[in-house]
Amino acid sequence: MAKKQITTDRLRQPNGHFSQATMIEAKGRLVFISGMTSRKPDGTIAGIGDVETQTRQVCENLKSAVEAAGGTLEDICRVDVYVRNMEHFDVIHKVRREYFQPPLPASTMVEINKMTSPDYLIEINAIAVIP
Repeated sequence: MAKKQITTDRLRQPNGHFSQATMIEAKGRLVFISGMTSRKPDGTIAGIGDVETQTRQVCENLKSAVEAAGGTLEDICRVDVYVRNMEHFDVIHKVRREYFQPPLPASTMVEINKMTSPDYLIEINAIAVIP
């Protein structure tokens, strides 16, 4: 089951590491991954004050969740990203390039002022389709 990145010249090209849209035939298991933060398995928070380290831990947590469901990061079709500071956009997308390969998931990123811990700088939830 192949995921396809949708691109059109009728829309502005993304300035980050994501696609305008992602299409996949709806065969397989849908996996809805809750918002992942930079909390490590031992309960501590990775990279307090460091958005790059936190983003890497968040991506590792997404990877662990999708793998536990029998898939891979390549099966993720959509992510929603919540950040405390939109100025971190470039750093976050730098790390995302390490984890997500084309065809890229569709994505939304919004800045919010509070999370469940004042130490969190980023949270990402995801939807995967696993064949």
